Amino acid sequence: MDLNQIDAFLTAQTKKQGGITVEQSLVIAKFWKNHKKKIRESVISHSRWENTVKSLKWRIDLKSQSRNTDQVNSSAAIVEMEIGTNDKESEFVCIEFNEAKMNEMLKKLSEVEESLAALTQIS
Repeated sequence: MDLNQIDAFLTAQTKKQGGITVEQSLVIAKFWKNHKKKIRESVISHSRWENTVKSLKWRIDLKSQSRNTDQVNSSAAIVEMEIGTNDKESEFVCIEFNEAKMNEMLKKLSEVEESLAALTQIS
């Protein structure tokens, strides 16, 4: 809830038979305002049962040596991900893409983006 929604909800609770007092409403609103981010993160972490990407780092490297001389000075994208849940030990994944594979992945992501956009358009 945003601040307007919490104010409306608490106002309704103060007017309700057997509801809360105005003072309680003010305390709850202040608590919500100060701790909204922590409450949201806690609710999300307790409702998630699958692994998530905890961190993602990427960089572009230039190969300076290779078994094949045609691969020298070619670029490679390195993607490092930390995957896990809050209560378990994380796993680390490192993926390397050459230019062709990176272009292929970008094309597929573009297709996914277009499909999602088509599905979410309001007619």
